[in-house]
Amino acid sequence: MATKHLSACTTILVGKKASIDGSTMVARNDDTFLPLTPQRFYVEPAVSNRDEVWVSNQNGFKAPLPKNGYRYSLTPNADVAKEGVYAESGFNEKNVAMSATESVYGNERALAYDPLVKNGLAEDSLQSMVLPYIDSARDGVKYLGNLIKKYGSPEGNGVIFSDHNEVWYMEIVTGHHWVAQRIPDDAYAVAANQVAIQQVDFNDSDNFMPSDGIQEFVEKYHLNNHKTGFDFRRIFGTDNEKDRHYNTPRVWYGQHYFNPEIEQDPTSSDLPFICHTDKKITVEDIEFVLGSHFNETKYDPLAPGNEDTKTLFRPIAMNRTQNSHVLQIRNDVTGGCSAIMWLCFGVPAFSPYVPFFANANDTDESYANTPLHCDDESAYWMYRKLSMLVETHYSEFAQDDVDFLTDSKEKLRRHVQDTIDEAKGLKGSELTNYLTEQNHQVVKMMRIATEHFNHQLIEKGLNLSKLTFEYDKNL
Repeated sequence: MATKHLSACTTILVGKKASIDGSTMVARNDDTFLPLTPQRFYVEPAVSNRDEVWVSNQNGFKAPLPKNGYRYSLTPNADVAKEGVYAESGFNEKNVAMSATESVYGNERALAYDPLVKNGLAEDSLQSMVLPYIDSARDGVKYLGNLIKKYGSPEGNGVIFSDHNEVWYMEIVTGHHWVAQRIPDDAYAVAANQVAIQQVDFNDSDNFMPSDGIQEFVEKYHLNNHKTGFDFRRIFGTDNEKDRHYNTPRVWYGQHYFNPEIEQDPTSSDLPFICHTDKKITVEDIEFVLGSHFNETKYDPLAPGNEDTKTLFRPIAMNRTQNSHVLQIRNDVTGGCSAIMWLCFGVPAFSPYVPFFANANDTDESYANTPLHCDDESAYWMYRKLSMLVETHYSEFAQDDVDFLTDSKEKLRRHVQDTIDEAKGLKGSELTNYLTEQNHQVVKMMRIATEHFNHQLIEKGLNLSKLTFEYDKNL
């Protein structure tokens, strides 16, 4: 069974009118079960006239693949033979973004009548079975819904889809039942391993899509514990002590960051799913939340304070975050340059998010090939080294790291804008080739900067050894 991603991940969704520049943005920390599950980032080319069956080496799921598929980017495991594929996140050539999955959990009442399907479509296969074959975010929900209807699901999964116009969040909670909600253009949402969608309006097909027969299923088995409405979270989700220590505090902190004026309890079971803020949300805002550890609160495990309070809640950024990504689709530039994947391969509390234009044929060798053990070439291990170095002497290195990340954000934003400016007038393969080369250039720029910073930290750390003693300079 696919279990490595259980109890993991944090998701942020932003509608186009809630962002600072009219972008849709979807983002997630991909947290695995262990601190080290190396990942790659590469591009699968488009296919045509293929005759192939997909087979999962995790739970035995099998399904024929469509003959034709779009080019798409992905961030799978490096050790597929042992860990499974888990393609996780990326864009296809139609500028459709997908991130899968946010693990969620159905309750025993609902699962009693629609149990999970052991060899159904699981997270390890999900992205590969859907992203190459969809033309819009809405299409993604429908396409995946049909697969779940046919094959069933072996686990609860929250799946993200976006395009230049819409953002959708789909929660699969039992073997065959799910609901998807469109995030309003002027809203944002945060989800963290707990069923998040609340009231469902079955008469509003523009903003909600349900599995076939879900209303009848709930009525037949007396699952609705509210006198009115259809609260999907209450009907299908969990609400227990683990949620209040592991899940809801992360949602609380995200909402606290975007809406500091609203007072809420971090263990509340009633935190809203759809939220609004007067602040225009930026890529940097999302990066901060995904890299946070209850910063500037008594719950921060890296800050001085009471040990019991500091370890009370699970932080958002963790050592087992294998990649963190912001999938941005801009509406202020031409379509060929609009989709950008901001990718962090280190612990996001300490490592930069590097921007990659989705309209590309390949990725740099340092991202495309990741060895299973630490090396001096791959991006994954370079950023893991940075993360380890900063945390090892956090009180001494924290400000150095903040300065490095701030400087990197400035350079990376400038790189994106310069690339878009230079790309004006380019079309087709000429544009794709240019953006591919710029992706390689940004990798080179960040390698030089990061290795230099790593070396600075090592030199500084050598002066912090406890194997020292006060002595006369003449001895």
